[in-house]
Amino acid sequence: MAATVLHLRSECKPMEHRSALTPQTTKQLLEAGYTVNVERSPERIFEDSEFEAVGATLVPEGSWPSAPADHLIIGLKELPEEDFPLNHTHIQFAHCYKGQSNWEEVLSRFPSGSGTLYDLEFLNDENGRRVAAFGYHAGYAGAAIAVMVWAWQLDPATKGKPFPSIDYYRSEADLVTKVKRSLEEGMKYTSSLPRVMVMGALGRCGSGALGLCKAIGIPDSSMVKWDLAETSQRPGPYEEIVESDIFVNCIYLSKPIPPFLNRETLSSSKRKLSVVCDVSCDTTNPHNPIPIYNICTTFEKPTVPVKVDRDPPLSVISIDHLPSLLPREASQDFSDALLPSLLKLHNRKQERVWQQAEDLFREKVAGLSAKWRQGQAFLGGAAVPTGRP
Repeated sequence: MAATVLHLRSECKPMEHRSALTPQTTKQLLEAGYTVNVERSPERIFEDSEFEAVGATLVPEGSWPSAPADHLIIGLKELPEEDFPLNHTHIQFAHCYKGQSNWEEVLSRFPSGSGTLYDLEFLNDENGRRVAAFGYHAGYAGAAIAVMVWAWQLDPATKGKPFPSIDYYRSEADLVTKVKRSLEEGMKYTSSLPRVMVMGALGRCGSGALGLCKAIGIPDSSMVKWDLAETSQRPGPYEEIVESDIFVNCIYLSKPIPPFLNRETLSSSKRKLSVVCDVSCDTTNPHNPIPIYNICTTFEKPTVPVKVDRDPPLSVISIDHLPSLLPREASQDFSDALLPSLLKLHNRKQERVWQQAEDLFREKVAGLSAKWRQGQAFLGGAAVPTGRP
């Protein structure tokens, strides 16, 4: 039997330095009999030479569209919004299963080219828990930026000015040093540490946010930790959010829920809230529980202002690839967790984790409107294949 071929594509999203595979996980795949082709990348946190040193074959950047159709294309972030049909099996985060903006255009490219999507967000173990996730580092990075923005808005010299662009950090230690310095600067203009409220505190993402707070010296007494036990007692909006200085939203939104805060709660005389970090980043989801903003921010422009009636000013951080702030550690943790599933790809038609991912793909494709389901948006588009090939 011919070896299963994985093709690691170069990420094209600005400030995306993470990688679905690391040199170490690539080495383990090669030792298990897989062939791994790695696109050269000027942005990836790992050097091309690190992959070459373990035996991977380097191929040109952006060459995946011309790879043989039986090669499995693995990456992280969604593909650029183009219109050519996809004829490969793709392993990635596609962000098109929860009714996001343009989800039909994104999803329909796969059946139009007889391709398949294994969405990394929906690879689950026997207990329904994701086999690999960036949640911890998303929460960690989001809380870090939130504290830096909090301090920036307190400084009379920078208050009211846009928060500057952010570059990635080579290590968690470097990030912690920077955020500690920001915390100290902010404390010059206030008499107390920021009160940080974390929604979804028991999950991976919430744990990361709390981990950052602990690392920079914010004590438990200044953290408000909420999860299902608290939100199930009464529906939102919650005044506890606006009474905090920083709110970090880390929930996984799987169904419609009442908003956590809205324009009315922002008018409360008790408002101290000056920074919202929406790590969950359900910006285009019609059930976004933080309906006070409507755009994703970026590392180049990390914040969007929210109009409020009085001080303090309020900014939202809604960067949808926060773990890229710590690309090395985030990639290593994610790829190590994903590896056991990747090692089953040669038998993916029988392995539960991949079989369920394909079933979900076909279920979502069946939900496309007639125009997209029939591939009419593409010249030469093909009808949706039925059943498992």
